[in-house]
Amino acid sequence: MQGVTPAAQHDDSAKRFATVGLILGIFLAALESSVVTTAMPSVLRELGGEHLYALPFSVYLLFSTVSGPLWGRASDLLGRKRLYLAGVVLFLLGSGLSGAAQNMLWLILARALQGIGAGAVLPLTLTLVGEMYTLERRASIQAFISGVWGISGLLGPLIGGLIADHLSWRWVFYLNLPFGLPALFLVWRYLQEVVQPRKTQIDWLGALLFTLGSGALVWGLQFKLWGLVALSLGLLVLAVGLEFRHPSPLLPTSGLRERLPRIGILGNLLAGVAYFGVIAYLPLFAQGVGGHSATAGGALLTPMLVGWTLTSILGSRVMGRVGLTRLTIWGFGVLVLSFAGFAALVHAPLIYLSAIGFVTGGGMGFSMFSLLLAVQSATPKEELGAVTSAILFARNMGGALGTALMALAIGGSAIAAGGSALADGLQRAFLISLGLMFVAWLLSLRLKKP
Repeated sequence: MQGVTPAAQHDDSAKRFATVGLILGIFLAALESSVVTTAMPSVLRELGGEHLYALPFSVYLLFSTVSGPLWGRASDLLGRKRLYLAGVVLFLLGSGLSGAAQNMLWLILARALQGIGAGAVLPLTLTLVGEMYTLERRASIQAFISGVWGISGLLGPLIGGLIADHLSWRWVFYLNLPFGLPALFLVWRYLQEVVQPRKTQIDWLGALLFTLGSGALVWGLQFKLWGLVALSLGLLVLAVGLEFRHPSPLLPTSGLRERLPRIGILGNLLAGVAYFGVIAYLPLFAQGVGGHSATAGGALLTPMLVGWTLTSILGSRVMGRVGLTRLTIWGFGVLVLSFAGFAALVHAPLIYLSAIGFVTGGGMGFSMFSLLLAVQSATPKEELGAVTSAILFARNMGGALGTALMALAIGGSAIAAGGSALADGLQRAFLISLGLMFVAWLLSLRLKKP
């Protein structure tokens, strides 16, 4: 009987160590997106600059969202390992500078640098996992990554509060270093990659217009600057037009001509609008309609994260029997039903809404997990980074769009009034999400067609 050769054992061992490093990086990036929130009051007490309160969050979101597609496409051309390592170095450098900040402007600039690095971590991790493992093994690891992301989201606010109360807000950033450096070392030492040199003429103009347009769109939506939003849409249209004509575009233009990647990107965009747009207002819903505490409002989000995590893990177990297409259709179908439940039970006790939130998270876990795997399986290696990062970009951009759209649907006067007016506004938001998820479900049905 033929056994495993020492070389094969070494390769498997190196792959495991590299994967541990990648997951450590994911943990840091996920934790960072939520841990800073509870530390900000302590930051303001020391640094001042209350009028700049939102900017440390916004610039991090802006630069991590906008840089993601550029990292992904550049990794197709230049190699994934070196760019992943560069991204982690920038993230850790930004963390150290954030912890050392002496004023709010310093902190904002350091957070921008941190966001640029974070933009590399998730898309390149998922791309590397897509290259390193077979579909079945990749499903298990990506489900585990979803679990790590969910747990980080739950623990982040608690950890941030404990650090700010018992140490210093600066350690919210400094603690990235002792965890990030081992992640950096493991990937550098054990990730094996053979880079095929590719001569290419990069479309720098298209990349610049895409970056400016995406950044302006995120910024405009965050601060409701509608003129800036209109300008950003024009820049994005111009960028896409240039990219489709360029022989070596930074965007996955050839992939967008295929049905599966196109549905993957549109499905993630719609899900981002519906899901992240609504959860931004669920704590407000619990307090302003149900009269519950802020803690109860936060607890309403917990079942959604738990549902997403559990169904990602379950999906990795059953996809061989069920199939990725059917899982995707089921996931969007569950989302249709769950948003219909939110709209119908808008005045129900919090326990029922928490149960619907768990089901909503479950629908996201099934649909997002299986759709990403399906698209990766059908994407050639030379476009894997671009397509993976485009899907994640679409989901994040959907969240920015959704937050602004749901604010318009709810209405500022309803938010201020609370009570039944807020309930009616939230019901409109739930109905919009229901419509978007129905469209996404119809798109997913097209996956069954040849």
